[in-house]
Amino acid sequence: MHVAVSGNIGSGKTTLTAKLALHYGWKAEFEAVDNNPYLPDFYEDMKRWAFHLQVYFLNSRFNQLQKIQESDVPTIQDRTIYEDAYIFAANLYKSKLMTERDYANYLNLFDSMIRHVKAPDLLIYLKADIPKLVGQIEKRGRSYETTMRIDYLKNLNQHYEEWIANYKEGKLLIIDVNTLDFVERNEDLSFVVEQVNREIFGLFS
Repeated sequence: MHVAVSGNIGSGKTTLTAKLALHYGWKAEFEAVDNNPYLPDFYEDMKRWAFHLQVYFLNSRFNQLQKIQESDVPTIQDRTIYEDAYIFAANLYKSKLMTERDYANYLNLFDSMIRHVKAPDLLIYLKADIPKLVGQIEKRGRSYETTMRIDYLKNLNQHYEEWIANYKEGKLLIIDVNTLDFVERNEDLSFVVEQVNREIFGLFS
């Protein structure tokens, strides 16, 4: 079984991925953030490093998916390959931070990869408004994220809403996390687990 957690920067994907992996005994695959050599440069100069960053993420995610599909161990994944293309690359292109030539090259690469991967059995989308995202980003205190602009987050959120509204690849669970804190409040984590249980048992019924 392959479960994926999606959502904007600061929505709590990585934290929830870790907690659900622990709860269910699943293997966790995390996004390549801390060892990504392009992230700090990207937040300093998005236009220069946009293509490099997105190709790095795309390749990393594709390799993750290959491992997941070859394994018979239930796995939960922090962010999907769809988000790389439909959210982040698309937003950079529409914001004129990625050239048309680079974007076309990127999409050709994505199209080649997507033929070889399957959608997750369950996609969990963490829906969060801008104040929640900003609060979470400030709380975790990654230095390179301090230069992130609010309009960048807003544009990403808009892309997320459009993508989720049209998501047809598989089973989808939307969780509004604006009033949830599954780090500090056990009852909030239990609430999420109850919803995930309902969807997982539906997969096997």
